Amino acid sequence: MSATAKFRTVSRLALATVVSMFGLMVLGSIVRTTGSGLACPDWPLCHGRLIPPFQFNVLVEWFHRLMALMVSLLLVATVGTVALHRELRARLGALAGLTVVLLGAQILLGALTVWRLLDPAIVGGHLAVALLLFSALVMLALIARREAEAETETEGLSEPRPQGLLPWLAGACLLIYAQAVLGGMVSASGASLACPDWPTCAGQWFPPLEGLRGLHMAHRWGAYALTAYLIVTALRSRRVSDPLVARVGPALLALTLGQVVLGILNVLVGIEAWLSALHLANAAGMLALTIATTFRVASMPARGTALAAVTAS
Repeated sequence: MSATAKFRTVSRLALATVVSMFGLMVLGSIVRTTGSGLACPDWPLCHGRLIPPFQFNVLVEWFHRLMALMVSLLLVATVGTVALHRELRARLGALAGLTVVLLGAQILLGALTVWRLLDPAIVGGHLAVALLLFSALVMLALIARREAEAETETEGLSEPRPQGLLPWLAGACLLIYAQAVLGGMVSASGASLACPDWPTCAGQWFPPLEGLRGLHMAHRWGAYALTAYLIVTALRSRRVSDPLVARVGPALLALTLGQVVLGILNVLVGIEAWLSALHLANAAGMLALTIATTFRVASMPARGTALAAVTAS
């Protein structure tokens, strides 16, 4: 098998793991909002059995664990493929190793979530590590795909890197991640409805930032700041000559506005399982899209390098 084919295989395996990880996080949100986190009071078995009782909350938690097993197997297959081939290890080994470490931490946090009876700090950490693992897998898939296409000229990548866009996009990745983790803390601590109205909080525009209400408002104001930041990101991306990066602008803006609407509905309608799941799914989609765009912009030649190449030719 050629090196190109090997990289393409890893890219496909990593992409399958990313999709499965996405589903796992969404299902995890449903576990939280349906109160199914302790429906299986033991771990790794469920009520001491491999096949649990056929009760709704038990099955929700059991299927979450089953999907976690599927993600683990896919990740092992991906990392194993990298480990078996020297050319893959040289380019992907460090990142593949990081995914294994993150997977181990995620499994441990999943067990502690049950053993420590849904401690909010552990539940929040579980989501934080899940998003890190998701991000690392997205990067693994992108790098493997780029290596598989190294001999083929990729549209848009001969253009010089837009000045200032790369750090702006990197900042967007960090802010989306931080806001998603903060949202997980709000959900895990029971602060989701600490402010039962919108745009005010219990009738106040600026309530005291104390207790659960303070945590809720930190997430709400963080969402406002992130929305403004992503609107600017979308506008800056639209001015890029690379057509793929330019298309990200409208897509990211649509996802951002959708996230705002879902957040408001979560307050006004109450925490419905499907709304909470959509809210997390949209956040994960925003994160993946921004990471992919950041990677593409980082792959463009720096402006000075591009000009030197043109002059030399």
